[in-house]
Amino acid sequence: MTRLTRPPHKAPIVLLALGALAVLATILALSLANRATPKAALPTDARERLIRADSPALGPADAKVTIVEFFDPECEACRAIEPDLMKLLEKYGGEVRLVARYFPLHTNSVLAAGLIEAAAQEDEAKRWRARDYLFTKQSEWGEQQTPQTSKFLDYAANLGLDREQVQRSLDSEDVRKLVERDRQDGLSLGVSGTPTFFVNGQRLEQLSVQALEAAIQQGLE
Repeated sequence: MTRLTRPPHKAPIVLLALGALAVLATILALSLANRATPKAALPTDARERLIRADSPALGPADAKVTIVEFFDPECEACRAIEPDLMKLLEKYGGEVRLVARYFPLHTNSVLAAGLIEAAAQEDEAKRWRARDYLFTKQSEWGEQQTPQTSKFLDYAANLGLDREQVQRSLDSEDVRKLVERDRQDGLSLGVSGTPTFFVNGQRLEQLSVQALEAAIQQGLE
């Protein structure tokens, strides 16, 4: 009688093969994940979108280094870095210029911009004082879900600004258009959060005072 023999058990081989495929898939996934994501191409008019003719600036127009900051008066990170930013401008004197652009992300961002613009209408130096004042008072008006108009009018009085002029600025369609233009410029340049800095046209990828000063020093070389 012929003895029937059972074919070799192939399950271990199949499992090994599947395991090897899984390892290869994992390696491939990690390899793809570690590849640098290509940056979106900047628009052809990037230089114009970075600094508009009417963009407010602090520092001489012929400064060797120009910092462009897309900021939100209601942004906590913007408030945190502001003192160090001003210290850098003072440290490097007339060699550095700061250009401010709005990038609203919160409920009262545009109203806050209205107060800053009202201050600038009286005196350009008051623009920067109003900006600093809003940062110092941010815990009072920031992160609110309702318009803080009455607080901004109180701040106007504290800053010695004309209350009626500030009210008009808070309601101004021109201010809204200005802020929206800045926001659209920022979006076209890849801005998604605040603060975002560009130093001599190059975006600062690491948000820190040390990185900002290093970029300034490089621009001065």
